[in-house]
Amino acid sequence: MGLQQGSNTQQKTTPNPQAPVGGSIIDQHGKEITITEEMIQQACEKLEQSRKEPAKKD
Repeated sequence: MGLQQGSNTQQKTTPNPQAPVGGSIIDQHGKEITITEEMIQQACEKLEQSRKEPAKKD
């Protein structure tokens, strides 16, 4: 059979920030943690903030 094409095969859904994005990390206890969209966005926000703040001098 060929691929089915129709209006119901490509449904638009609201993005889920908790949905896995295709990767995982291992925490300090050896537990596998799935990387989510929300985790990536939080990391990007922290990076943006760190670039706006002046570097700390010791």
